[in-house]
Amino acid sequence: QVQLVESGGGLVQPGGSLRLSCAASGFTLAYYAMAWFRQVPGKEREGVACISSDDGSTRYASSVKGRFTISRDNAKNTVYLQMNSLKPEDTAVYYCAASVSDDSWFHPLDYEYWGQGTQVTVSS
Repeated sequence: QVQLVESGGGLVQPGGSLRLSCAASGFTLAYYAMAWFRQVPGKEREGVACISSDDGSTRYASSVKGRFTISRDNAKNTVYLQMNSLKPEDTAVYYCAASVSDDSWFHPLDYEYWGQGTQVTVSS
């Protein structure tokens, strides 16, 4: 059974930090490009960050560049999203996704596996 499970979400004040984790089971994460997406009610799911399976290269949405960092620990079959300097506009459900292609980028339909999401709320 293929499964991705996100954790680490919660309530944080503006300017604070959170680290999200995504644990994979049923497949070897090292062979997959990984990404974090987020979604708010009434809006399309948008890409936040992705990391390739080959050289670990990363891409970020312009709205989070310089604040968020995606990383992977293939030995632990886990991908992370370190979120710093959080803003209220970062409030969303965050999803972890996996793709066999490093060209999937921020295209949700290109990702084969998805987690159930974890809520991140940034508020005073």
